[in-house]
Order: sequence, then C-alpha cells, then structure tokens
Amino acid sequence: ESTETIEQCAVRELEEESGIVTTDIHRRGYIVFKMAELNQMLRVHVYETWNFVGEAVETEEMRPQWYKESDIPFDKMWLDDKYWLPHVLAGKSILARFEFEDEETITEYDVKVQD
Repeated sequence: ESTETIEQCAVRELEEESGIVTTDIHRRGYIVFKMAELNQMLRVHVYETWNFVGEAVETEEMRPQWYKESDIPFDKMWLDDKYWLPHVLAGKSILARFEFEDEETITEYDVKVQD
C-alpha cells in the first residue's frame, strides 16, 4: 500500500501470506537481486519475529514446513538462500547482492554480515 512504511508492509504481508499476526518485527537484512534474464532488479527487506499469534497456514504464496536448522533443505530452495539465511538464523543481520543470469545461475554475489 502506498501509505505504508516498509515495516507495516512486512507485518501485513506476513499475515496475508501465512496467517501469522505480529507487530513485533526486527529488521535483519536487505538484499538486492539483479535478474539479467528478466532485465529486472528486486529489492528485498528481511525481517524476523519471535512474538506472534496464530499458526502458519498454507496459502497461494507458501506452504509452511518446519525443519531443524541443521536439516534445512537448501538444495530445494532459491539458490541464494544458502548464502545469507544461515547468518540471519544465527541472529546476525545481512546486506547482500546477488546477480542471476537465470533462475539456475548466480553469476556474482556479495554478503556482508553485521552483528
């Protein structure tokens, strides 16, 4: 929505896409994706929450599944996730850039980890 802050948008999207309700989010990252094949650039804000109400439900956007951190199936996820998600799960913040030739090929990337 045009009048929302990024944080308000994250809270709304979380509820719409998962059924989880929260007002307590913490920024953990910012990622820029350059998609050469699509001639597109995407900017993604990463947030986390540990205080929420409700249970994650399947929606058009997602099918929730729970894993131990040691069992996260990175080989079934977006290619970039394995480079930045472990840092966020460890409580760190990230600033990252990924350049994709196509959905299957990362041509360049940079992940800066912050405490």
